[in-house]
Amino acid sequence: MARDHLTDIKIRQAKPALKPYKLADGLGLFLLVNPNGARYWRLKYRFGGKERLYAVGVYPEIGLGEARSKVAEARRLIREGIDPVADRKRQRIDVAAAAETFQTIAEEWIASRSGEWSPSYRDAVQSALAANVYPPLSGYPIRSITVPIMREALLLMERRGALASLRKVRMWTSGVFRYAIATGRAEHDPAAPLRGTFKAHKPKKFAAVTKAVEFAELISRLRAYNGSLITRTALLFLAYTFVRTGELREAQWSEFDFNGATWRIPAERMKMKEEHIVPLAKQSVKLLTDLRKLTGHSPYVFPNDRRSEKPMSENTILFSLYRLGYHGRATGHGFRASASTLLNEMGFDPDVVERQLAHRERNRVRAAYHRAEYIEYRREMMQSWTDYIDRYQEPSNKFDISAIDFS
Repeated sequence: MARDHLTDIKIRQAKPALKPYKLADGLGLFLLVNPNGARYWRLKYRFGGKERLYAVGVYPEIGLGEARSKVAEARRLIREGIDPVADRKRQRIDVAAAAETFQTIAEEWIASRSGEWSPSYRDAVQSALAANVYPPLSGYPIRSITVPIMREALLLMERRGALASLRKVRMWTSGVFRYAIATGRAEHDPAAPLRGTFKAHKPKKFAAVTKAVEFAELISRLRAYNGSLITRTALLFLAYTFVRTGELREAQWSEFDFNGATWRIPAERMKMKEEHIVPLAKQSVKLLTDLRKLTGHSPYVFPNDRRSEKPMSENTILFSLYRLGYHGRATGHGFRASASTLLNEMGFDPDVVERQLAHRERNRVRAAYHRAEYIEYRREMMQSWTDYIDRYQEPSNKFDISAIDFS
């Protein structure tokens, strides 16, 4: 097919008509002139025995010379057995897929779970993925990530000994892929087959003081702590209630019922995702009542010392215990072990102790019974425990657990 050799002058002089008309250039290329003055380059060709139409571009954005170049490329594809229309669609899909990186989908997934996760948990997921997975997967569209690629990314964590985080990161990574599959951006989850293929983390027990005399010494040193009053109060309240340090740090005034002497920790802040009730001894209520005069302006009972709208730093309790001389000997979490050991020695029902520690009961019927029936026993136990702590005030006093009547 010979060229008609359109010229720029001929194109510019073409006037709109009542109906669309074509200005042919040859080799199937023509300019479609519409009644509204819009002009479109089109290529007419045959592929697979059928006549097809390929949109080359819009005039004048695409000039005559560029239109001819695009037609030449399209005809090269046709000679190679490739439909230029289908090729263009494939390229658009490839560009879209390239933009759908693991990080893009992960951030979308995290945002989609914001209503279910606490801010601290969301930040933990975001930070862990950003530190461990985003960098090694940054060059891959999510569709192209294979099991070997995913394994190599997670092996970086194993090689540097981050075994405690590796299991969670693999789990969260798998969640991202499942979300991508559900939203049509991936076909498989390459993190799923990797479960159980890395070195196992052997958790270390939290350092804890579990002997009565040594625990009494810890309490007396705690009372003599000369740092921040808020920190000293937090340490004592932690000893009274033996909750997890995260539950303590993020405690909010709205969770407390002072008249009912009860602290209700919402399910979303609990490890087992179930609301936990902490009966408060008289001393605990007094401690909080006094503290409220100092931190009541903040939503948090124990606010950050620099930004009151944020909770206490996660290292505050641990570093305070270091200052008291308990580096490697005690942690905030260790108060739970102290309470568990000593309360059992005092003769309290192990089921009551376990329930107050918020350990999950596997049997649902027993769990319901624990929640419903143990609350009064737990209230009595918490008062006895706090009285037990308050029996020892000064380091110089002798402490004899057998002398205390818990009946």
